[in-house]
Amino acid sequence: MVEEIDGIRCSVVEKGVSPERTEFLKKLLELNGYTVKTASEGESGTNKIGVTDMLFNPVVDVYQRSLKSFSGHKVTPAYWLQESDKETEAEVNYWTFKG
Repeated sequence: MVEEIDGIRCSVVEKGVSPERTEFLKKLLELNGYTVKTASEGESGTNKIGVTDMLFNPVVDVYQRSLKSFSGHKVTPAYWLQESDKETEAEVNYWTFKG
């Protein structure tokens, strides 16, 4: 999804996120070289977060393991969703190679 944030077209990463989650995602995405834009979503106290890279897709990038965590490990879906503090989960593939 593409929207303007601060007058710049962005690929929306998430909407309706708490300030804490916004800060986590902002730092993680900037660490991975993305220019991050955020905007308040009114009186709800939630934010919208996006990146200026129009090709960024959070689902694809997380499951392809193309993002790095703060310690340099691959970002897992659980880490992205902040369901796990572990940055060093064993390599989990969602497919099996048949040789």
